[in-house]
Amino acid sequence: MTIQLNGERYDLPEPLTIAALLARLDIDARRVAVELNELVVKKAAYAETLVCEGDAVEVVNFVGGG
Repeated sequence: MTIQLNGERYDLPEPLTIAALLARLDIDARRVAVELNELVVKKAAYAETLVCEGDAVEVVNFVGGG
């Protein structure tokens, strides 16, 4: 199946939860915000929110500064 990940085509073997997608990408879920089809997903819902064929996912890293 194909999704859009940060504006780029990305192939997955099957639907995954956001938590599983982040793990597959080796991304620490504590350090990012995720949008699914232009809606921000709460971290508490990562383990139950499925990413399916044609979905658009944006993963945004938090950047500290001062």
